[in-house]
Amino acid sequence: MRPLVLALPKGRVLDEAVVLFKRAGVDLSVVKDGSRRLVFDVPKEQLRVLVVRDADVPTYVEGGAADLGIAGRDVLEEQARDLYEPLDLGIGRCRLSVAEPEDRPARGDQEGNLRYATKFPHLTRRYLESRGVVADVIKLYGSIELAPLVGLADRIVDLVSTGETLRQHHLREIEVIQEITARLVVNRASWRLRQEAIDALLARLTAVI
Repeated sequence: MRPLVLALPKGRVLDEAVVLFKRAGVDLSVVKDGSRRLVFDVPKEQLRVLVVRDADVPTYVEGGAADLGIAGRDVLEEQARDLYEPLDLGIGRCRLSVAEPEDRPARGDQEGNLRYATKFPHLTRRYLESRGVVADVIKLYGSIELAPLVGLADRIVDLVSTGETLRQHHLREIEVIQEITARLVVNRASWRLRQEAIDALLARLTAVI
């Protein structure tokens, strides 16, 4: 039987996932060996781990390159992939928020003329539509905080953890759109074909969350 393939995102969630899996008795410390490798085998657990960009995890899982993976609620709702989401792992906690310059707060009569810069255009448009606001949404791939400082946008929608990055760029958080945690996601075909192995892993994780 081939090993289960698990896609993990680089960064903070990877670190927290290794700790969580360790508590569940699954040692994934090999992924923290300091190398540039992206594929790691854990023979004892019959696991193969892929370390990829956070935004790519749902693609690997939906496409069948991985049986399961860990992805944030923000990524999952932005991409709307066809995946099972059986477990909220409670790691990677942050929030998706709206922020604007401290010295240039938008007025109510400006709502229809505002520009929002974000990595999450779908979630941002859904938020604006829920408030009955029509505004321009500008998709960026990084350095979102820069957009209001150079006049590209009036507000940003971005992930916030401690808020320190916003403070350093003289931005203030004005509304939380949603709370974010990382979830375990499963490929639909794998769920049918490898259900016993996946259920066993889910049970171990559930026991320590």
